[in-house]
Amino acid sequence: MKVDSHKVTVIRPKPRWLLLDFTEIWEFRELFIVFAWRDIKVRYKQTILGATWAVFQPLTSMFIFTIFFGNFAKIPSGDLPYPLFVLTGLIFWNYFSGILSRASNSLIENEGIVKKVYFPREILPLSTVGANLIDFGISLVLLFLVSFYFNFVPNPRVLFVVPLGLLIGTFGAGGLGLLLSSFNVKYRDVRYALPFFIQMMIFLTPVIYPTSIMRSSFRYLIALNPMTGVIDAARIVFSGGSNINWPILAISGGSSLLLFIVGLYYFKSTERFFADLV
Repeated sequence: MKVDSHKVTVIRPKPRWLLLDFTEIWEFRELFIVFAWRDIKVRYKQTILGATWAVFQPLTSMFIFTIFFGNFAKIPSGDLPYPLFVLTGLIFWNYFSGILSRASNSLIENEGIVKKVYFPREILPLSTVGANLIDFGISLVLLFLVSFYFNFVPNPRVLFVVPLGLLIGTFGAGGLGLLLSSFNVKYRDVRYALPFFIQMMIFLTPVIYPTSIMRSSFRYLIALNPMTGVIDAARIVFSGGSNINWPILAISGGSSLLLFIVGLYYFKSTERFFADLV
């Protein structure tokens, strides 16, 4: 009796209710690491400053914003000096916008592998977290140094707020990245509109101004931005305080989770067409 030694793998569409197949993602974990490591190497390839860009960019932005918004516009900064105030917002905002920018273009930038090889496509947008996480870690060291320079000792709750802020930012940016990367496959306008969209979003995020200058009703509305509650809480703990506005943080966290679910659902719904359209 002849036994067929060939193994046949049948790939079928996943049911729509199964947003993430963790078993399959675990099987392709090495590919996830490869994509993440490739992004890290490409980001600083043939650059003179290398990873120092993670310090240079927020530091330069801090000086510019301090001159124009802190000194000229006289925007209040609460208990913090304006440089430390704006740097706290910039570091979390750069992490969010970095993931969003890279994730949104991840499918069209990897057109060849999307067309030829099967793997869970969500790995591509989500792997962009790795490089941005390293940048965030470097920038966070800078934030602590600037904090100590201004004689501010962060509240111990910083050990809880920073990881929570990272989690909220990752889910929010990851969800939007999944959604926009799906749009980008079919509508290439996204690629050109995204930089403008990110520039506008910084003014809808309390990076250069505090939420305390808003009416309470509008404050809860802007909390739908995932980074609002994160930045607000981070500033409180870096000023040495502990009076975190938990309702605002909870709204931002819930918005982030909702964005991730919606983005992932739409991504999985359109995934079957990526190879044909990309």
